[in-house]
Amino acid sequence: MLAEQVDGVIGVDTHRDTLAAAAVSPIGAVLSSTDAPANALGYRRLLDFARQHVPGRRCWALEGIGSYGAGLAAFLDQAGERVVEVCWPKRAPVRGGRKTDMIDAIRAAKEALATEHLIQPRLRGEREALRVLLATRHGAILASTAAIKQLKALIVSGPDELRAKLRKLKRPA
Repeated sequence: MLAEQVDGVIGVDTHRDTLAAAAVSPIGAVLSSTDAPANALGYRRLLDFARQHVPGRRCWALEGIGSYGAGLAAFLDQAGERVVEVCWPKRAPVRGGRKTDMIDAIRAAKEALATEHLIQPRLRGEREALRVLLATRHGAILASTAAIKQLKALIVSGPDELRAKLRKLKRPA
């Protein structure tokens, strides 16, 4: 169990522009919490926060490492910090229930402490570059197909003389 290996866990709820973090002891007590912008300055602030509140062995529990938490995860990896990924929380059965980013950060830390099989994050690199390349290619193919369909629809509804000329052309022309 992670609780036996660390002096505390820093749980982080990630968003596009902000990060909410909570320092939690191995028994689940909340030591402190903070928030920071989701940029290099914010990453440094969170690392200083962690060093202050969990000065010994610590672990970071991040949500969304493949999304909004990717930058923080890469920063922490370069700083030599231990990082694990926690799953996004399930939606509350009743909308409008009490939920804040700080509650999610605390939940992330406690989930890491309670989990037997921790998820090691996949950080940026060749795998991420290939994923971006394939996603971009897929989008380009969809856009090209849509453009061809629109042009063909225009040919169908065009004047007879224009249709006769355009139907003889191959797709690239």
